[in-house]
Amino acid sequence: MARRTVDELLADARARITRYEPAEALAAQARGAVLVDTRSDGERAAGGIPPRSLHVPRTVLEWRLDPESAWRSPHAPALGDEVILICAHGFSSSLAAASLAELGFERVGDVAGGFEAWVEAGLPVVEAPEVAGLPGSGPPAP
Repeated sequence: MARRTVDELLADARARITRYEPAEALAAQARGAVLVDTRSDGERAAGGIPPRSLHVPRTVLEWRLDPESAWRSPHAPALGDEVILICAHGFSSSLAAASLAELGFERVGDVAGGFEAWVEAGLPVVEAPEVAGLPGSGPPAP
């Protein structure tokens, strides 16, 4: 197999997913899309979170969302749900969204520019709740 650069991997991933501007992601969430925050606990505690987002750290994303996984979160979206990932800057979320597409999620995408763009757009941010239990297994934030 030929070596590929991260830029090539990112371009391939983005060709397979939907990219949402922050305001589009907020509107999609209002109509029922599941906004999944893949940032670390530390990033979330320091900067806040989008309201009603589901926290599933990138390190456990596939295990918490795969319908066949013994480690699936009870709050995980269904394969047919609209799922939008948000990370810090909009790069790792693109790769993660493409991974979810491989798992069978039919309507998956990410927020262009990530949480940084969300904040710059003046969209709502709330304090991150305390972390309890297995990472990525808790309910959506209020």
